[in-house]
Amino acid sequence: MLSYRHAFHAGNHADVIKHFVLVQLLRHFNLKEKPYWVTDTHAGAGLYPLETGYATRNAEFAQGIARLWEHTALPPALADYVDQIRAFNPDGTLRRYPGSPALALSLMRPDDRLRLFELHSTDIRLLDQTLAGHFPGRQKHYALRQADGFAELKSVLPPPPRRGLVLIDPAYEDKNDYRRLVSTVKVGLERFATGTFAIWYPQLQRGDARQLPEKLKRLPAPSWLHASLTVQSPGADGFGMHGSGMFIINPPWTLAQTLRDTLPHLTRLLARDDTAHFTLEHEEDRSPAGGTIQVRVQSHKGEP
Repeated sequence: MLSYRHAFHAGNHADVIKHFVLVQLLRHFNLKEKPYWVTDTHAGAGLYPLETGYATRNAEFAQGIARLWEHTALPPALADYVDQIRAFNPDGTLRRYPGSPALALSLMRPDDRLRLFELHSTDIRLLDQTLAGHFPGRQKHYALRQADGFAELKSVLPPPPRRGLVLIDPAYEDKNDYRRLVSTVKVGLERFATGTFAIWYPQLQRGDARQLPEKLKRLPAPSWLHASLTVQSPGADGFGMHGSGMFIINPPWTLAQTLRDTLPHLTRLLARDDTAHFTLEHEEDRSPAGGTIQVRVQSHKGEP
């Protein structure tokens, strides 16, 4: 489906948790000198104005990034994420919000590479303009293709350096996206078993959305991490997104502790009612016999 435009939702609570985790993943990848590839299957337009156009319709950013913008005592990892957003707003006023391609390219090094897929004809054009305008001279570091990211992901796996991050965040307007996502990640793991796969999903009342994390847990991966942030109680009418989550396959070992330290603060900052809470689950194969260790943490607003 081509009706979805992320500009309506730019900078909302879902973008905050998704891009906060993305920044932490890239920081970890940068710790080693060996280059890596980042692949974004649903890249979007790259940069979104918040004072004009689609973002002003519902002003979802006001309940997202704007709540963090003026805070000066954020935990270090969360402050790092906000600093990345500030770099695209040099006058200090929150006027635009960068999408994942712009954030990734900002943090990637000269030998790293970015591969971007976007099916919407308008957004791929805007993405091309955004990256060319904000990252002059970096064209050899990224490649754009107007294509279905689900179908094309296998064409770039495994990446030549055998290090890589795959970000998958479809619109989920088509319920088939849930099925296609699971099958795409399964094929991705067959081609690139050591790769890190970061999957964003919405919290909705429909069964497909609720069941997705459990289906991802059953994939043949040595370790995974699941973090979700619920900002409000589900709507009485059964519609609307009340939170979102990130499911990371082959996460860096430091990510779980970073999220334990940060999610309580993020929950308080983004809560819309007193049902707001986060969940954090982590499973890793650590024993010689191949057993697993699973940790589950849950905190409600005001109870970090």
